[in-house]
Amino acid sequence: MITAIREVRRAKGLTLDEVARACLPPTTAQTIGRLEMGTRTVSVDWLNRIAAALGVTAADLVSLPVRETLPVAALLGPRGAVAPRRPLAVSPPCPTGGMVAVTVSASIGDYRAGDELWCEPLGPDRFAEALNRDILLPQPAGRFLFARLLGTGPDTLAVLPPDRIGGPRILPHPVWIARVCRLVRTL
Repeated sequence: MITAIREVRRAKGLTLDEVARACLPPTTAQTIGRLEMGTRTVSVDWLNRIAAALGVTAADLVSLPVRETLPVAALLGPRGAVAPRRPLAVSPPCPTGGMVAVTVSASIGDYRAGDELWCEPLGPDRFAEALNRDILLPQPAGRFLFARLLGTGPDTLAVLPPDRIGGPRILPHPVWIARVCRLVRTL
């Protein structure tokens, strides 16, 4: 999250120490400085505390990144490309918090070299949400396995690697998996 804490503090003519002492409960100037610089994560609680100390709303301290949109020139369907009946726009992809990526270094299965796969990490209670989807699984010694999730058991997962050599594999439940949710491909 991009914050405007520093800009608002300076506009009000306050020092880091003055803001730190005005927080409830009080904190240190060093902590306020870290929150301003982004070297410490700004939680909602911190945002509310600092906003109250500065006499502004929490929304005044948040700067949302500018997201350009692209106008839709045509809709592609069974009849070919047709102009939209009303103005439409699409937003370029933007990752959500916690996502991880896999970059494809050599073509394999459905993926081409240069593809980016954006993945959403899932805990064991959500493994079933990834059935019949490609997933990234952590393996011992810092390694990973990339495969299609075929099934889940009480303590096991059935997966099929993209090369399909050796057929399906049964693995013990990992701590987490990451479900592929977006393919980014340059044409």
